[in-house]
Amino acid sequence: MVSVVQNMAIDCADAYELARFWSEVTGRPIDPDAGPGDRETQVLPAEGPVLYFNQVPEAKTVKNRMHLCLRPEASREQEVERLLSLGATLAADHRDSGGSGRAVLADPEGNEFCVLRSESDRAAMSP
Repeated sequence: MVSVVQNMAIDCADAYELARFWSEVTGRPIDPDAGPGDRETQVLPAEGPVLYFNQVPEAKTVKNRMHLCLRPEASREQEVERLLSLGATLAADHRDSGGSGRAVLADPEGNEFCVLRSESDRAAMSP
């Protein structure tokens, strides 16, 4: 007997607006029944768990114990720039001069997530 991950729940102050940000990040649609002011909504990925946004009264105060790690289709550097232009902020930079590592960003509500090297970045570093 096993369990299947149904969704990744993300507490937030504005469920619809944060879902809009993550919809842009992932290129996946928001639940078509959702709208501004809804207390919960979701982004529907092509595969894998749904990103579920749940409005809560308290603000985020500490580092996430669980977070998303993104592997972009483009280079990591291009994706970091794109995400910053969407409203993310750089929370920590763990990229090294050799090209490995990750960038830790935060979404507009401060939830941390990582941007890893793309497959093409990884291939370029292979001997």
